[in-house]
Amino acid sequence: MPLEMNRKVFITCAVTGSGGTQDRSSHVPRSPEQIANSAIAAAKAGAAVVHCHVRDPETGAPSRDLGLYREVTDRIRDSDTDVVLNLTAGMGGDIVFGGVESPLPPVAGTDMVGATERVAHVAQCLPEICTLDCGTMNFAEADYVMTNTPGMLRAMGKMMTDLGVKPEIEAFDTGHLWFAKQLVKEGILAPDALVQLCMGVPWGAPDDLNTFMAMVNNVPEDWTFSAVGLGRNQMAYVAASVLAGGNVRVGLEDNLWLDKGVLAENWQLVERAGTIIENMGARVIGPTEVREKLGLVKRAPKGA
Repeated sequence: MPLEMNRKVFITCAVTGSGGTQDRSSHVPRSPEQIANSAIAAAKAGAAVVHCHVRDPETGAPSRDLGLYREVTDRIRDSDTDVVLNLTAGMGGDIVFGGVESPLPPVAGTDMVGATERVAHVAQCLPEICTLDCGTMNFAEADYVMTNTPGMLRAMGKMMTDLGVKPEIEAFDTGHLWFAKQLVKEGILAPDALVQLCMGVPWGAPDDLNTFMAMVNNVPEDWTFSAVGLGRNQMAYVAASVLAGGNVRVGLEDNLWLDKGVLAENWQLVERAGTIIENMGARVIGPTEVREKLGLVKRAPKGA
């Protein structure tokens, strides 16, 4: 795609994630109330989109509990702060192998379920956006694999499209973009796709600029993209993505720090990203403009 600075930028805040960060910072929200309140504060600070996982309220461990997703959704929707809701659908594809000499059967931590169950909370909560992790990947830990087969992705992508929820393609490497383009070609995803370029996640695409530009140059011209860099490069990727024509993602899912030795809150990361964007001469847009840009419809959850 041609490189042209984006002058109308939306910020996504990834509020809590599913990584083992809950004991590394007291600001990482655990309960549905904490997650919703953190999302609302991020929206007030300038985030047009909030990307939400849920956690066990007591332990902070990642969860797929539909009731927790529904509570987060209801709290955000019932607030007086408008924001585009983006729920993860990445859970339920985790395999932890038993070790190099005895990999099978999988061990504790494995969580593999079918496509319908992986999308059940999306069907119930009806967010504007949900994520579709477009590939299988070795993911940081020695024996853990994030598993998303082509068949699973085709099934989940069709369910999301049929629900009227826009999939946000999570691309951790160039091959994930390749397969996402195949999903569009097959009519499973709409041509005006939305993609998040995830940089610096071990062991996906490293967060150097050469690799980033390879990712950007593989995004079709009629797609909308956003980018995120992990850890200390989070704010650098705010600038890089805007310069390359994209939007930005920040939040405690990807980075716990505001400054060296200073733990961040979500709203602070959003506020800092907004300052960078505006100092570059661009404008931060809100949820109404994002819905218009991406063709999104805000709906109440089922039964509300």
